[in-house]
Amino acid sequence: MWMLYDVFMLTLSLVTSIMIGVNFTMSGWIAIVDNLYTCCVILVSAVLPHVLFMFFTKRYKVIWKYASPVDYMVLATSPVFAFVFLVLQGLIGRIAGFPYLKMKSVYVVYLILSMAVVVAPRIAFKLYSKLYGRKNVASVAKTKKTMIIGAGEAAQILINDIVSNKSLAKNEIICAIDDDETKVGKFINGVRIAGTRDDIVACAKKYAIDTIVFAIPSMSRNERREVLEICSKTGCQLKTMPSIDDAINGISGTGVTDVKIEDLLERVPIKLDMKEKMSYVTGKIVMVTGGGGSIGSELCRQIVRYNPKLLIILDVYENNAYDIQNELKTDYPEANVLALIGSVRDSIRMENVFAKYRPEIVYHAAAHKHVPLMEDSSNEAIKNNVFGTYKTAEMAHKYGTQRFVLISTDKAVNPTNVMGASKRMCEMVVQSFARKSKTEFVAVRFGNVLGSNGSVIPLFKKQIEQGGPVKVTHPDIIRYFMTIPEAVSLVLTAGAMAKGGEIFVLDMGKPVKILDLAKNMIRLMGYKVDEDIKIEFSGLRPGEKLYEELLMGEEGLRNTENDLIHVGKPIEFDEEWFSERLENLKSVMYDDSVDIRSLIHEIVPTYKMPQ
Repeated sequence: MWMLYDVFMLTLSLVTSIMIGVNFTMSGWIAIVDNLYTCCVILVSAVLPHVLFMFFTKRYKVIWKYASPVDYMVLATSPVFAFVFLVLQGLIGRIAGFPYLKMKSVYVVYLILSMAVVVAPRIAFKLYSKLYGRKNVASVAKTKKTMIIGAGEAAQILINDIVSNKSLAKNEIICAIDDDETKVGKFINGVRIAGTRDDIVACAKKYAIDTIVFAIPSMSRNERREVLEICSKTGCQLKTMPSIDDAINGISGTGVTDVKIEDLLERVPIKLDMKEKMSYVTGKIVMVTGGGGSIGSELCRQIVRYNPKLLIILDVYENNAYDIQNELKTDYPEANVLALIGSVRDSIRMENVFAKYRPEIVYHAAAHKHVPLMEDSSNEAIKNNVFGTYKTAEMAHKYGTQRFVLISTDKAVNPTNVMGASKRMCEMVVQSFARKSKTEFVAVRFGNVLGSNGSVIPLFKKQIEQGGPVKVTHPDIIRYFMTIPEAVSLVLTAGAMAKGGEIFVLDMGKPVKILDLAKNMIRLMGYKVDEDIKIEFSGLRPGEKLYEELLMGEEGLRNTENDLIHVGKPIEFDEEWFSERLENLKSVMYDDSVDIRSLIHEIVPTYKMPQ
């Protein structure tokens, strides 16, 4: 359609140019174009170069209502190319005696007219499509007023996509914000730059903004957090462009994602070069107990990248094991991944698994971890955490496992709950095996991980989605936080350093106030604290601390080659005495009528029993 249009309009432009050149006189026309052959040569020389140029640059395949600035630049070049060809044809024709246009003014007029008839209608078509499309979408859905943070390349890409994409037209871009004061008051793709970061709150209120999109992927994390904290005060829904690489490669508006809560935490994300450190799992048989859980599944994801001979996912919950097995087989089709269903509490099952597969490296992540639940089911915490660890460690020792890595927790330090005390006993179990076994037994201790199953982040999100209230146990409660991939990468790095008997302590950065976390999440999801979503204080739950510790006072602490990983000096204890106390626990833990807290306290003197 566009090709036919170009041929017709360029022909008409040529005729008009000649008529203008001869003042619309027939004698002048005949003087320039004296026969049919001359007419055809001149017409082909004027029109064909444009058509060929458009064809070979694939401009006839462009959907002009979605055209980019580059498309229009190429389009504008085409009449210039045809004009140059026509001039060259005239010069050659004058010398060689071919037909040519004999009036110089006609060339200039033709260039102007051809430029107008080729470019203007396509621009008009795009404008009409945009305005008409916006009107249709606006009639179906309420337009969301959007503010863009940034006026650079990523913002240009985003604005262009939203403006040109009919499905995104419900997002009306009202203004942009940029810290470059020389840009304030100017326009980017038709959007006015209304101010700097200091004006974000005022502009959001002035223009009744619904959504703010952060479009500066190259900004440092600290600056990014500062800007996002300002944005969170507006009560608008916050979104962000995923990454600088995506922005440069032309990420569309549909690639915009919600801002993650970790973007507002006062900590620098941990980045480790894992390739060299993870050589110790390459070609080995590796088993992850609790492999379907939050930590266990991420362990599997990171381990499988380094080509283990076999990765065994052991979990008692079949759905989780099935999901992570399918994920790994899809992402790494060449990997040898096996999911086994079984409980670490089952001695016979663990014996059979170790005897058959002979795992060379074991990551023990299977555990009950919910503090309030374990306070009500303390015997189950002992069965699963303590004796599940004991049975797994015993099999690792018996079948010659090279390395056994226990996933522990900061709650094991001066525990105030059964779960924390049980994990401290787990550390004691691996320490006792380390003293008598060729297997390198170690423990890795860290705090809370963002987004893990049952953690505070998904809980708060669910409460906000339900309209509140968001329940915080205490206004002063603080926790250490780390993302799951960060925690796991440090666990794997610590595993590479293992010599046997160590308790590795991960640097968790600055602690986070849970109340601030709740407020930030409410703002991130586009609500106002205490107006749209209330915050209620429910009181500390049984066994819960105001703050967590990563090291016991009596433990020494020494640095490692990695600044983020430290080693605590093992606390000495009598192994024979420890074994006897474990037997006492074992004899009574199946009787739910027995309160075993006093026995736990006897083994872990730092455990503070509830009064």
